[in-house]
Amino acid sequence: MSLIAYSARRATIAGVFLATLVFVLWLLPRVLNPTPPDAEERERDKNWVNTSPSWVDRQACRWLGLCGIQHIRWDAPSLTDNDGPSTLDELKSLAVGLSTYWVFGTKIGVSDWETAPAGKDLRRGPRAHSTSSPRILEAVPDYVLDHAPLVHLYSGEHFWPSDIAEHVRHMEPYLRGVLVNTTEPLDLGNMAHLNALNGTVFATSEDDVESRPEWLHSRFSIPTPFEDDGSEGNDGDDGAQDPPRRPDDDSSWKDVDRDHPPRRIVPPRMSSHRHKGLRRRQSAFDAQRPIVWDGPKDTDANKPGPSGYSKAPAVLILVDKGAGIVDAFWFFFYSYNLGQTVLNIRFGNHVGDWEHCMVRFQHGIPRAMFLSEHAGGKAYLWKALEKRAQKDGKPARPVIYSAVGSHAMYASPGMHPYVLPFKMLKDITDKGPLWDPSLNNYAYWYDYEVNRDEEKNSTVQDQTSLTPAASNPDLQTSWFHFKGPWGDDIYPLSDRRQWRLFGEYHYITGPLGPKAKRLDRRKVCQTEKCTVVDSIEAGKKSAWY
Repeated sequence: MSLIAYSARRATIAGVFLATLVFVLWLLPRVLNPTPPDAEERERDKNWVNTSPSWVDRQACRWLGLCGIQHIRWDAPSLTDNDGPSTLDELKSLAVGLSTYWVFGTKIGVSDWETAPAGKDLRRGPRAHSTSSPRILEAVPDYVLDHAPLVHLYSGEHFWPSDIAEHVRHMEPYLRGVLVNTTEPLDLGNMAHLNALNGTVFATSEDDVESRPEWLHSRFSIPTPFEDDGSEGNDGDDGAQDPPRRPDDDSSWKDVDRDHPPRRIVPPRMSSHRHKGLRRRQSAFDAQRPIVWDGPKDTDANKPGPSGYSKAPAVLILVDKGAGIVDAFWFFFYSYNLGQTVLNIRFGNHVGDWEHCMVRFQHGIPRAMFLSEHAGGKAYLWKALEKRAQKDGKPARPVIYSAVGSHAMYASPGMHPYVLPFKMLKDITDKGPLWDPSLNNYAYWYDYEVNRDEEKNSTVQDQTSLTPAASNPDLQTSWFHFKGPWGDDIYPLSDRRQWRLFGEYHYITGPLGPKAKRLDRRKVCQTEKCTVVDSIEAGKKSAWY
């Protein structure tokens, strides 16, 4: 064989290998991405790549998926924590994962109760109101607070629950990268005014988040410790502590809204009982009776509070789906989402972080809970959840877990792999500080049918689809209707803080608020690929993508 032929053969092999490598690097992020981009996102991505001033960087990004590699460095959670995990430790972890390949769970069948009601005769009902009559405020039903979740935050967390009012004080509105001139600072009472601008407005941090300002960490809101009362969490239903239940075959609550009521006919006596104990109404002009809510009144960071109390209010949004179905959405806000690492490289940071769980009640009885997890989540029958016994004969309450950094919600402590195989990408939860959001929250009622009317009528100035609960009648509602993200826009490739490897960004766009979380959903789940499972173990085997 001549030297020329030998060289040509080697060049062909190298070319085929390089072409294969480029193809794999191009294909891999597309195959693993659980939410593929649409045409608009692909155009936005093209413009993002063009923000790099380096021709080499742009070509490496387009063809190899290696964007901004000159920016890559260890991204510490805080300025006092600069010793990150070594790449060797990450590789050891990956090797262990290879020995136990992550199995993607299959979904169980969908039953008729997973979806919610709403016949035309049930539209709005006694909750109807108009701007021409005094506003009637509803109290938070006792059963919602009695069955409110208890949230284990991670023991090594760096970014704790935040007050949305405090967060917004550190934000400025930006439109297409330019600061919007406003006559007053951004607050919860004027955010919706930004919707009138032509384009998406981003609530953008005044500070460089990598300088780790104190408000980003929100350490003052770490929950106060629970007293050791001997209560232990337990898996499954605690029937001795929960209220009497209907037979489990009454599964009409699973797929319901006001236009699709449960098939089961409600006896008249249940309707009268509902008005006696489950829902109390009182006028905004009447004296307000405190229920369980303490309100965000405490400004002294050293003043002790009840066990599990955090100075950062959770957001409780109640949605009446008709025919006795009420969905209680508990939203947990954090000023910063610290992404997870793969081989010591961090992905998925963003300013602002909305997570939530939803409890579906049928005539005051809890039936199931949904837990948000990244772009999706999982749902569990009520009896499947871990419970914590309460004092004074109150019902046992569900215990859920918030992952370190990402704050994704899970039903158990431990390691939770997602998206990538071999446990390369994972959330971690543990039994850290226990947060009781029922002690301090912003509580509201939301009527999605009123909102549909408001969306159709562009002349509506005072949006009334969200109303404060009677426990906090003076709360602002404008923030809820703000359509932009609650954090910075995605940083350009030219930004020293930004990189992207194989389709995953170091910094991504901030999240949309609760109004974008499908509060009008008929099913317990937020996405179609999610089903309600009957055990925590089944939840570990299922995936939201």
